[in-house]
Amino acid sequence: MLATTGYFLLPASSLAARVCYNVIGLAAVVAILVGVRLYRPQRPGVWYWVAAGQLLAVLGDITYDYYLYELGRVPYPSIADAFYLASYPLRIMGLLLLSRRRQPGGQTGRLIDAAIAAIGLGLVLWTFILHPTVADRSAPALARVVSTVYPLADLLLLVMLAWLFTDPRNRTPSSRLLNAAAATLLAADTSYSVMIIYFNADPFAVDAVFVASTLLWAAAALHPSMAADPAVVRLPRSTEQSVARLCAPAACSLLGPALLLSPYAGENTIDGTVVACTTIVLILLTIARMALILTQLKWRSRDLERLAMQDEMTGLANRRRFENALREAMAVGSAQVALLGLNGFKNVNDELGRAVGDRALASLAQRLARTVPDDALLARMGGDEFAVLLPGGSASESGALVTQLAAQLREPVHAGGHDLLVGVGIGLADGERDDPMEVLRRAETAMYAAKRAGQAYRRWEPALDEQSTGHAKLGAEMRIGLDAGQFRVVYQPIVAFPEGRIAAVEALVRWEHPHRGTVSPAHFVPVAEQNGLIVELGAWILRTACRQMARWRAELGVSAPDKVSVNVSARQLARPGFATSVADILAETGLAPNHLAVEVTETAVFEGGQAVTTLHELRKLGVQIALDDFGTGHSALGLLQTVPVDILKVDKSFVDNVTEAGRHSAIAEALIQISTELGMTAVAEGVETAEQADALSRLGYTLLQGYYFSRPVAEPDFGRSRTAIAA
Repeated sequence: MLATTGYFLLPASSLAARVCYNVIGLAAVVAILVGVRLYRPQRPGVWYWVAAGQLLAVLGDITYDYYLYELGRVPYPSIADAFYLASYPLRIMGLLLLSRRRQPGGQTGRLIDAAIAAIGLGLVLWTFILHPTVADRSAPALARVVSTVYPLADLLLLVMLAWLFTDPRNRTPSSRLLNAAAATLLAADTSYSVMIIYFNADPFAVDAVFVASTLLWAAAALHPSMAADPAVVRLPRSTEQSVARLCAPAACSLLGPALLLSPYAGENTIDGTVVACTTIVLILLTIARMALILTQLKWRSRDLERLAMQDEMTGLANRRRFENALREAMAVGSAQVALLGLNGFKNVNDELGRAVGDRALASLAQRLARTVPDDALLARMGGDEFAVLLPGGSASESGALVTQLAAQLREPVHAGGHDLLVGVGIGLADGERDDPMEVLRRAETAMYAAKRAGQAYRRWEPALDEQSTGHAKLGAEMRIGLDAGQFRVVYQPIVAFPEGRIAAVEALVRWEHPHRGTVSPAHFVPVAEQNGLIVELGAWILRTACRQMARWRAELGVSAPDKVSVNVSARQLARPGFATSVADILAETGLAPNHLAVEVTETAVFEGGQAVTTLHELRKLGVQIALDDFGTGHSALGLLQTVPVDILKVDKSFVDNVTEAGRHSAIAEALIQISTELGMTAVAEGVETAEQADALSRLGYTLLQGYYFSRPVAEPDFGRSRTAIAA
């Protein structure tokens, strides 16, 4: 703007103005070379061609000024015109190099769009500039040839601009400035020709447009984006560019019919013929472009349909495709459906991250895909659930298949540098002309039943629905019972043997139902685990037990038990904020952490993850950790290396036959030795006779628990002796 303003402040056509004009042109050449030196683009040839074209244009200006100020006249054509005309192919070559890159598809559409734009705008150049120049017989032949070459050069520049405009990757600031520079040059040339042909006016005002073009060439080279590799420029996400690319050629295709209606073209036979023929070509190109668009839309529709029916992560069919296939299979016959649910897969995501979990799922999907037969459909239903459809399959075929699938999932899967072992529960259901959604529901019911029972798979049967309905009803009644205060906490003594002092108590929950009577924890605890009420129920039990223990410690002094033990579920341990909740309850009730022990089962912590993290957090609080039912799990000894354990509660199954010589007494003896060596306390559960108590005492057990000493009661008598308790 400063350069252009300074140029027009000088006297028109003065030597000072021409010198300023040429200095601006030379400065643009220098700026382009500086940009190449400064940013080191991957394709410097683009800019060298542009700089060379700009330099030839400046040489043409200098030659023109020499004729004007030294000779007093400017011959036409002259050497200046040779410089001017030679600058066009150099600039066009630079723009051509800019557009040369590998692009995946879309070239046919670009070619048609560019052809429509170039032909439509070229027709305007022909009608108003090119043909009037050629038809002017008053000028010498060489002058007419040169005057014709100028518009032809502009026409080539126009074609190049149309090609660049249809390039969706031509979106860097530098490439936009290059396009603007070429477009401005085209506008300047067109304006110059119009003023000379139709108005015979002084084209001095057009110099402003030429100066703007010169400065845009320089600005394009000086912008840092000139070094960007066009092949890796990201396409715009919005549809604005696509709309513009479609609307511009469409508008250009209307130029032919518009010129037919203009008086100038309509009165001239040659122009009318050219315009008519060109209009036919534009119509044909537009039809071809519309056909291509329809074809692309058809392809895109197929791609979208495929994506809508495919799981993105695993490449398997998704739930929608599975449901459609199930509906089609059941419309013509029977079908077998197997629904697979992975066990504890959430812990993989929590502990190792979702990226590792996704890779594990993809690996498991490939393993399952290799197992299912060709006529079966394998789908990922979402999360960690898969489904298999066997159209027309029999119960025996589906049973054999799920056995193979379960065997495949028993093998560890390697993902993210980890070997992961995941379990699975499989539900089977069959149907013949039933509701497909009902078949899926049955398979899901059977899957959850298999998980609860620890089975590899389970086939649906009506009893499962009754059980599921009963669980749902019991869960609703539990909700009411919690709000109505129907639950109570009882305490079973843990006795220091042989002296008989109650060293600790275990808090246990009881449900006094107004109609069902006393409901066993074996019935309602699994339901609470399933519907999530165990979290609220567990928090209430923990708060009640801590408050009671604090009261006993305050009222009984040395006669009070040392600690209270509270069972904690897997769902509670899986909550990241559980340790904080325990700390809050201890602070609320005033109970010291060393008087509390939390009991966990081996299955609750076997898969690691957040559960083990929570136990470490509880240990830091000063709360002791008791491993309940020890010895019955599938990796009990291995847990002692990863889980912070203070107390081992030896399962009743090892106590029942401890009075007999054999493996049970040997295991009981081995467990007390392990606990002693590891600095842990051992508690023998399920002691029911004096003989069992004496045998355990001889093996080294000092803490015993069971009906021989006391059933769970609301208020144990902490002052009574062992003999009195047993009686």
